[in-house]
Amino acid sequence: MKRFYVKSAIAALVVLGGLASAAPAIAVPPTATPSPGYDARLQASRAARTVSAPVVLYPKPAPPRRAKRIHAH
Repeated sequence: MKRFYVKSAIAALVVLGGLASAAPAIAVPPTATPSPGYDARLQASRAARTVSAPVVLYPKPAPPRRAKRIHAH
C-alpha cells in the first residue's frame, strides 16, 4: 500500500510541476520596457517620411520571334 501512495505523490508532483512550468511568464524583458527617448526618435522618423507615388516599371518588349527554318530535302 505504501508503494501506491509514493507513486501517487510522485505523479501529483509531476503534474503540479508541469502546470507551474506552463504558466505564462509575468516578467518583462529589459528590451521591452518603454524608453521615452527612443519613442520620441521613432515618432520623429515616422513623421519625416514622405509618401511618394509608387514607381511603375514598364516591362521591356519581348524580342521578335524568329521564323522557323524549313530545310528542303
